[in-house]
Amino acid sequence: MARYTPPSRDIQFVLHELLDVEGTLKALPPYAETNRELIDQVVEEGGKFCAEVLFPLNRSGDEEGCRWSEGGVVTTPKGFKQAWEQFKAGGWPTLTCDPKYGGQGLPAAVGIAFQEMMNSGNQAWAMYPGLTHGAYDCLHAHGTPEQKALYIPKLVSGEWTGTMCLTEPHCGTDLGLLRTKAEPQADGSYRITGTKIFISSGEHDLAQNIVHLVLARLPDAPAGTKGISLFIVPKFVPNADGSLGARNGVKCARLEEKMGIHANATCVMDLDGACGWLVGEPNKGLNAMFVMMNAARIGVGMQSLGLMEVAYQNSLDYAKERLQMRSLSGPKAPDKPADPIIVHPDVRRMLLTQKAYAEGSRAFAYWTALQADIALTHPDAEARKDAEDMLALLT
Repeated sequence: MARYTPPSRDIQFVLHELLDVEGTLKALPPYAETNRELIDQVVEEGGKFCAEVLFPLNRSGDEEGCRWSEGGVVTTPKGFKQAWEQFKAGGWPTLTCDPKYGGQGLPAAVGIAFQEMMNSGNQAWAMYPGLTHGAYDCLHAHGTPEQKALYIPKLVSGEWTGTMCLTEPHCGTDLGLLRTKAEPQADGSYRITGTKIFISSGEHDLAQNIVHLVLARLPDAPAGTKGISLFIVPKFVPNADGSLGARNGVKCARLEEKMGIHANATCVMDLDGACGWLVGEPNKGLNAMFVMMNAARIGVGMQSLGLMEVAYQNSLDYAKERLQMRSLSGPKAPDKPADPIIVHPDVRRMLLTQKAYAEGSRAFAYWTALQADIALTHPDAEARKDAEDMLALLT
């Protein structure tokens, strides 16, 4: 039976003994009161949620998978929606978000520990809040005051979720080839038409609304990446008070196959004259989207770390249980027909390699998150610039 035990002490070692996160945060005004006690509480309580709520849904969710039905309706596996409600009730979506919009305002260096544990517990489920936070980051950096007021509080609370819609059937990495069109309307909105593929969390039943951030081209836009703009395209067009309005012209045409994350809805999204609003400047969409893309890169790294940790834990368990041959130095389990394979040098070497990769990756990831906090809030401009340059190199 697979298991996951949050590596709380290993996480605390990196945050406290290795990086002295508390000491660094004292120099950052928004985070100066973030102390060790608070950090440890987040790690302990977050670990409980990931181990007790998310991990039990991991295997069953992948076996059941998301289900698509006519009209583009997608249903997540049993237990996923209930887990989302617990996630919201615990305040976890708000952890590192701006208090101005209902967030708790904790630093990324603390939030990344919870991110790791979510990915260990259930990577497919963790992608729903992961992409939502990326949409939050993008709109927080580039949205208009009106867009921020309308969308960000709902993303922060977990009432709405987010996606990023880049890839098209004929272009993936080479976004300069994208063909999705945006036609300006008299009221300042745009009509978005095109098809996006491999859109993670593109349609589901977890939240009331889904906020798609879509790359598209304006009429007569320059060729290549210099002619790409970014648009908000919500599943339901919200009213001015945040209540849900009409269903928008964006739907899931079908689900796609991704090994190991059948419980995350990977969608083909058809936009048929969907109503959208420009984010940032015309033809500068990649600049705005890079905020979300950089967050996604860190998120993918955290997926790897989360899986490394849970894989190591289960490899260790198996090595203690599997009986095969005798130890080179004599029987270690003389009452059994063979010794557990953990006694064999090469098995121990492989286990130590797994643990080294996991611990090294954790230290690197948490340090990177700390650089993000410094880049955002350090009072010294030179320190902010140094951290920004390092982040640009790493992401």
